[in-house]
Amino acid sequence: MAADDKAARHGAGGRRAAVTPENSVPLIPVAPDGLSPRARRFVEVDGVRVPTEDIRRHRDTWIERGVPAAEIDRAASFQARWGGLALPPAAFYEGGPRMLDADCPEGSAAEGWSFPAGNGRVSMAYGFMIGPDGAFGIHAHRWTPLHAGVDGWVESLALAAHARRWARTVTKITGRDAESLDLDGFEPVPEVQGLTDNWWRGSDSLVALYCGEAVGLDAPRCLEAHLYEGLDEWGLHGG
Repeated sequence: MAADDKAARHGAGGRRAAVTPENSVPLIPVAPDGLSPRARRFVEVDGVRVPTEDIRRHRDTWIERGVPAAEIDRAASFQARWGGLALPPAAFYEGGPRMLDADCPEGSAAEGWSFPAGNGRVSMAYGFMIGPDGAFGIHAHRWTPLHAGVDGWVESLALAAHARRWARTVTKITGRDAESLDLDGFEPVPEVQGLTDNWWRGSDSLVALYCGEAVGLDAPRCLEAHLYEGLDEWGLHGG
């Protein structure tokens, strides 16, 4: 099947954005600039964007609490780019944030400042945060950056959805078996901006390595790899 035909089956384009009557926020989002074509399709075809509050209204209150103005501006920039975006569940981390949504920054000058990236879908031992350097990650008793930015997190969701659709077989490997997985001949997938987590591309396979819980919770048994095999050129790249 040609790549253009496969893209059409993904539903790229062809949907007219519905608009909420209250404040004209599109329910079908327009993907932010800078994403890969695959991630743009994922956001616009599978995502929903719902109204969220303007966190700038809390600026004076947060400044009185000692939050630097620059950190409030950083959270507001995140909210303008990503706030209200609800995407399908992630393959790990119990699905990830229900919706990307910033809140009051927390931290100190010594430790750096972070802010919440959105509430989890279920009760978890950690929260999803944007770190001092803009990384997307989880925070339990320690900060564990997963991707260098939220763009990388969204790219990883899009790649997982794409790989599940086109792989002939999907295998989950956990614990020590995942740790010893042979990735000789594979190369990292750059768009996911992998840090603790990463994606790897082989000749006809993709591998997702989810290491965040193993590192952040000191729980090696939580290490998990997803192996997608039997992919053609479209399945390996898909835009």
